[in-house]
Amino acid sequence: MKHLLDINTLIALGPTSHAHHTRATAWYRSVSANGATLCTSAITELGFVRVSVQTGLQTDVPAARRALAAIKSSSVIPFLLIEDALGVDKLPAFAKTPRKLTDGHLLELARTHHAQSATLDKGIPGAVLLP
Repeated sequence: MKHLLDINTLIALGPTSHAHHTRATAWYRSVSANGATLCTSAITELGFVRVSVQTGLQTDVPAARRALAAIKSSSVIPFLLIEDALGVDKLPAFAKTPRKLTDGHLLELARTHHAQSATLDKGIPGAVLLP
């Protein structure tokens, strides 16, 4: 199974100080036995870098880029960067507010690539909520 990680999930897999690191790594271990592939997209990778620097998890953009590369290269589960050619006309019906736009876009992007959207956020219909 392919899992498109949202920004929060991708970040939570990084530093052990993250509030949801234990939750994210437990899910990671559970899917690693199933021949999973973890997917990122331009949006999730850019979001990882932006949020990591803005929140002080990383000192600057180059450090955040290295942190993301380290997560991907050290993973026992392969990572796949998927292409994103979806426009706003493909947003699902639940994406009616600015706060739901990226969630909706990533959900549709996952579906387009025959993957599941993996998230820490409640309220995304059809996404896999990490336990």
